[in-house]
Amino acid sequence: MGKRYYCDYCDRHFVDDLEARKKHLAGVMHMRMRKDYYNQFKDAETLYKEETAKLTCKRFQRFGECVFGSNCRFSHYSREDLELLKRQVEDQQRWASFKNPVFKEEPTLASWLEKRNQSILLSKASSSSSSSVTVWGTPAGFVGRLDLPPSLQPLKIEDFTHSDFDAWG
Repeated sequence: MGKRYYCDYCDRHFVDDLEARKKHLAGVMHMRMRKDYYNQFKDAETLYKEETAKLTCKRFQRFGECVFGSNCRFSHYSREDLELLKRQVEDQQRWASFKNPVFKEEPTLASWLEKRNQSILLSKASSSSSSSVTVWGTPAGFVGRLDLPPSLQPLKIEDFTHSDFDAWG
Protein backbone atom coordinates (compact mmCIF):
# COMPACT_ATOMS: atom_id res chain seq x y z
CA MET A 1 0.00 0.00 0.00
CA GLY A 2 1.60 3.29 -1.16
CA LYS A 3 1.20 6.80 0.16
CA ARG A 4 -2.30 8.18 0.34
CA TYR A 5 -3.36 11.75 -0.37
CA TYR A 6 -6.13 13.35 1.69
CA CYS A 7 -8.13 16.24 0.28
CA ASP A 8 -9.48 18.49 3.04
CA TYR A 9 -12.07 20.07 0.78
CA CYS A 10 -13.64 16.81 -0.41
CA ASP A 11 -12.90 14.70 2.69
CA ARG A 12 -11.49 11.94 0.45
CA HIS A 13 -8.40 9.73 0.41
CA PHE A 14 -6.79 8.48 -2.79
CA VAL A 15 -3.44 7.17 -4.01
CA ASP A 16 -0.79 9.90 -4.03
CA ASP A 17 0.02 9.60 -7.70
CA LEU A 18 0.67 12.61 -9.94
CA GLU A 19 -2.01 11.62 -12.44
CA ALA A 20 -4.59 10.80 -9.74
CA ARG A 21 -3.95 14.10 -7.96
CA LYS A 22 -4.21 16.10 -11.21
CA LYS A 23 -7.43 14.31 -12.10
CA HIS A 24 -8.89 14.98 -8.65
CA LEU A 25 -7.86 18.66 -8.58
CA ALA A 26 -9.42 19.22 -12.02
CA GLY A 27 -12.64 17.44 -11.01
CA VAL A 28 -15.95 19.29 -10.79
CA MET A 29 -16.70 18.04 -7.28
CA HIS A 30 -13.32 19.21 -5.94
CA MET A 31 -13.65 22.62 -7.58
CA ARG A 32 -17.18 23.04 -6.19
CA MET A 33 -16.11 22.04 -2.66
CA ARG A 34 -13.07 24.33 -2.82
CA LYS A 35 -15.20 27.26 -4.01
CA ASP A 36 -17.75 26.62 -1.23
CA TYR A 37 -14.97 26.57 1.34
CA TYR A 38 -13.55 29.94 0.28
CA ASN A 39 -17.00 31.51 -0.16
CA GLN A 40 -17.68 31.15 3.55
CA PHE A 41 -14.84 33.60 4.27
CA LYS A 42 -15.99 36.36 1.89
CA ASP A 43 -16.96 39.61 3.52
CA ALA A 44 -20.51 40.89 3.21
CA GLU A 45 -19.61 43.75 0.88
CA THR A 46 -17.94 41.49 -1.71
CA LEU A 47 -20.75 38.98 -1.49
CA TYR A 48 -23.37 41.73 -1.93
CA LYS A 49 -21.60 43.15 -5.00
CA GLU A 50 -21.30 39.73 -6.62
CA GLU A 51 -24.88 38.68 -5.93
CA THR A 52 -26.52 41.94 -7.04
CA ALA A 53 -24.67 41.72 -10.37
CA LYS A 54 -26.33 38.34 -11.07
CA LEU A 55 -29.90 37.64 -12.20
CA THR A 56 -32.05 35.46 -9.94
CA CYS A 57 -31.99 31.71 -10.59
CA LYS A 58 -35.40 30.64 -11.94
CA ARG A 59 -34.82 26.99 -11.05
CA PHE A 60 -33.92 27.88 -7.45
CA GLN A 61 -36.92 30.23 -7.24
CA ARG A 62 -39.41 27.60 -8.46
CA PHE A 63 -38.14 24.40 -6.88
CA GLY A 64 -36.01 25.61 -3.95
CA GLU A 65 -32.87 23.89 -5.21
CA CYS A 66 -30.52 24.14 -8.14
CA VAL A 67 -28.51 21.35 -9.73
CA PHE A 68 -25.52 23.66 -10.17
CA GLY A 69 -25.32 24.69 -6.51
CA SER A 70 -22.60 27.27 -5.85
CA ASN A 71 -21.38 27.01 -9.48
CA CYS A 72 -24.64 28.49 -10.77
CA ARG A 73 -24.26 31.69 -12.80
CA PHE A 74 -27.43 33.05 -11.26
CA SER A 75 -28.09 34.30 -7.74
CA HIS A 76 -29.74 32.04 -5.18
CA TYR A 77 -30.43 34.96 -2.83
CA SER A 78 -33.97 36.28 -2.48
CA ARG A 79 -34.74 40.00 -2.40
CA GLU A 80 -35.10 39.81 1.39
CA ASP A 81 -31.70 38.11 1.70
CA LEU A 82 -30.12 40.82 -0.46
CA GLU A 83 -31.75 43.54 1.65
CA LEU A 84 -30.37 41.94 4.82
CA LEU A 85 -26.94 41.73 3.21
CA LYS A 86 -27.17 45.38 2.15
CA ARG A 87 -28.09 46.45 5.70
CA GLN A 88 -25.19 44.43 7.06
CA VAL A 89 -22.79 46.16 4.65
CA GLU A 90 -24.16 49.58 5.62
CA ASP A 91 -23.81 48.74 9.32
CA GLN A 92 -20.21 47.66 8.81
CA GLN A 93 -19.42 50.87 6.92
CA ARG A 94 -21.12 52.95 9.61
CA TRP A 95 -19.16 51.12 12.32
CA ALA A 96 -15.90 51.66 10.41
CA SER A 97 -16.60 55.39 10.17
CA PHE A 98 -17.14 55.53 13.95
CA LYS A 99 -13.87 53.70 14.56
CA ASN A 100 -11.90 56.00 12.24
CA PRO A 101 -13.35 59.50 12.54
CA VAL A 102 -12.51 61.86 9.72
CA PHE A 103 -11.26 65.24 10.88
CA LYS A 104 -12.81 68.09 8.95
CA GLU A 105 -9.78 70.34 9.32
CA GLU A 106 -6.22 69.72 10.38
CA PRO A 107 -5.35 71.25 13.72
CA THR A 108 -2.83 74.04 13.40
CA LEU A 109 0.07 74.80 15.70
CA ALA A 110 -1.64 77.97 16.88
CA SER A 111 -4.79 76.10 17.91
CA TRP A 112 -2.71 73.45 19.69
CA LEU A 113 -0.70 76.09 21.55
CA GLU A 114 -3.91 77.86 22.54
CA LYS A 115 -5.41 74.66 23.94
CA ARG A 116 -2.16 73.87 25.74
CA ASN A 117 -1.97 77.33 27.29
CA GLN A 118 -5.58 77.05 28.45
CA SER A 119 -4.92 73.67 30.03
CA ILE A 120 -1.80 75.04 31.77
CA LEU A 121 -3.78 78.02 33.07
CA LEU A 122 -6.52 75.71 34.32
CA SER A 123 -4.02 73.42 36.00
CA LYS A 124 -2.27 76.40 37.65
CA ALA A 125 -5.59 77.75 38.87
CA SER A 126 -6.67 74.40 40.26
CA SER A 127 -3.38 73.55 41.96
CA SER A 128 -1.99 75.58 44.82
CA SER A 129 1.65 74.96 43.91
CA SER A 130 3.25 77.23 41.35
CA SER A 131 5.53 74.66 39.72
CA SER A 132 6.10 74.93 35.99
CA VAL A 133 4.77 72.14 33.77
CA THR A 134 6.93 71.02 30.85
CA VAL A 135 5.83 68.54 28.29
CA TRP A 136 9.36 67.48 27.41
CA GLY A 137 12.48 67.13 29.48
CA THR A 138 16.22 66.91 29.08
CA PRO A 139 18.14 63.98 30.55
CA ALA A 140 20.25 64.93 33.57
CA GLY A 141 23.53 64.16 31.79
CA PHE A 142 22.77 66.63 28.99
CA VAL A 143 21.93 69.69 31.11
CA GLY A 144 24.48 72.48 30.70
CA ARG A 145 26.45 70.83 27.89
CA LEU A 146 27.19 73.05 24.91
CA ASP A 147 28.63 70.40 22.57
CA LEU A 148 25.33 68.60 21.94
CA PRO A 149 24.08 68.08 18.35
CA PRO A 150 20.85 69.93 17.44
CA SER A 151 18.73 66.80 17.85
CA LEU A 152 19.76 66.46 21.53
CA GLN A 153 19.68 70.14 22.51
CA PRO A 154 16.84 71.12 24.88
CA LEU A 155 13.67 72.26 23.10
CA LYS A 156 12.22 75.74 23.49
CA ILE A 157 8.76 76.98 22.54
CA GLU A 158 10.37 79.28 19.95
CA ASP A 159 11.51 76.18 18.04
CA PHE A 160 7.85 75.42 17.29
CA THR A 161 6.33 78.85 16.72
CA HIS A 162 8.31 79.61 13.55
CA SER A 163 7.88 76.18 11.97
CA ASP A 164 6.01 75.71 8.70
CA PHE A 165 4.23 72.36 9.25
CA ASP A 166 2.45 72.50 5.88
CA ALA A 167 5.80 72.33 4.10
CA TRP A 168 6.76 69.11 5.93
CA GLY A 169 4.58 66.98 3.71
